[in-house]
Parts: sequence; C-alpha cells; structure tokens
Amino acid sequence: MSRASSGLQHMHTEVAHSRGSSMPHTVVAAQPPAIVMTRIWLHEHDWLHSVYANHANQSPTFRFPDLLSACIELALSSTESLARLQLFLGTDLGARDPKAPRRSCHVWRRQFDEMLREHRAAWNSHPNPKFELDAIATGCVAVVRAEHDPVQRVLTQARLNCAARAAADADQRG
Repeated sequence: MSRASSGLQHMHTEVAHSRGSSMPHTVVAAQPPAIVMTRIWLHEHDWLHSVYANHANQSPTFRFPDLLSACIELALSSTESLARLQLFLGTDLGARDPKAPRRSCHVWRRQFDEMLREHRAAWNSHPNPKFELDAIATGCVAVVRAEHDPVQRVLTQARLNCAARAAADADQRG
C-alpha cells in the first residue's frame, strides 16, 4: 500500500535528548495525510470516471485524486468560475434530492484546503444557505464540465498540479 493511498495519518520520528540524560527518546509528530476523503454526487462521479477512461488520459494516467483536485483548482481559480459554482449550488444542486447517493473520492490536501476555505467563506455563511463540502466538490466538477473542452482542461490542470506537488516535495527534501 502506498503512502498516499493508505488514508492514515503518517508519522515522522525525531530523536531528542532529555535534559540531564544521555539516553535519547522518540518524539512522534503527526503529519496531515497527503490526500483527504470527500464525496461527490453520482452524476459528476460518472463524468470524472469518463475523464479517467478517456484515451487522452495517459503518460501519466491521472487517477481520481488528480482529476477531482484539477476540477477544484479550476473552479476556485477565478471570480467568474466561483460565481458559476455558487449559481450551480443555488440552482441545480439545490433542486436535487438531498438524500441522493454519493461516491467517495480522494482529493489532494492542497485542493481540499482551498475547498475548505470556500466552505467557510461569507457566501456560504448565515444568512445564505450552507453547502457542505460534498456539494462544493460536486459543484466544482459540474462547473468545469460545463465549460469549453473540459476533458483537456482537467488533464492539463492535473499535470500542472502534479508538477507543483513534485516541486514542493523536492523543496522539502532540501
């Protein structure tokens, strides 16, 4: 099982010396997981699956965390797309059965944090209706899907996100 797919919080260990003691003791600090579980509605999940199975998704083949994260990045990247997200949530998603089934999906931590920021934003606070994270994730997919050339845009953004993660990982390693 890979580190990213385990879904568990990963630990790192440091060796420290207690004051007045020559014996080291272990300090364990939790690191947030690289990916986070969320949910999206079936209609949007099926579209993401079609992007995953698309012949253009190769070298590398992006999986659901990459594809969903790309949609979130694209939908939250501009005031225009954010306005389209809010409109979709208030009209299309708001008209759906709130008990409709959803599918679990993983998303990369960076895009989850961006989605969480929007979840806490003024547009999603009292007196406005409150949309949960699964609704926001679903809306991000729907907004991107409705735009011009959505499959290519998602795959391009997934490549950019992958490169940004690789650069950040290289910086952390020193």
